[in-house]
Amino acid sequence: MIKKLLLISLLTIEYLFAGGMPAEKARGIFISFGVGPRLPLSAFANSSDIGYGFNLELSYTDNEYIPVFLFAKAGYEQYPGSQSFYQATDYSTFSTVSIPINLGARYYFKPIMENIFLFMPLVELSVAYNYFEKLHEFKPSANKSNYVEDNSKLGISAGAGISMFMMEILASYNYFQTNQFVSLDLKIRLPLYVIF
Repeated sequence: MIKKLLLISLLTIEYLFAGGMPAEKARGIFISFGVGPRLPLSAFANSSDIGYGFNLELSYTDNEYIPVFLFAKAGYEQYPGSQSFYQATDYSTFSTVSIPINLGARYYFKPIMENIFLFMPLVELSVAYNYFEKLHEFKPSANKSNYVEDNSKLGISAGAGISMFMMEILASYNYFQTNQFVSLDLKIRLPLYVIF
């Protein structure tokens, strides 16, 4: 099964990115899994520490009509509170869980190295909806009630990386008002359905 998936992937790469082929056409649906660290920025970094996240993505391409991969991605991310935030406030626990959903497009440039491995630079841009749940727990001496805050925000994400098609590294800047972060993902991509 793995050999068959690898063969399909290699054929897809050949048809998608080889130059000068007379019938250069490929269509396909791909699934990918990504995992990596999340680095809060700006106001988000004042209360939260480095977190982690993972995501599941479906992408589609038909290079006869579109030069990009269109994708939909959903993920899960968690950020603990920072120690400096605990020391400066009445908080005993502060954590943020988020569920981002992205719709966007990814463009693969021509390979920069083809001898041993196929390395392709890539860029992507997406619009995003993110559901945030923040846990607020206070020290007993603060005489404050604990609570959970729910919030959702619209934003954008822009990323760049390097791909070997079945595996890639992607760094993205994610902008949501008061919740900006950089994500770094190691992704594995597999074909679900490919037509030549």
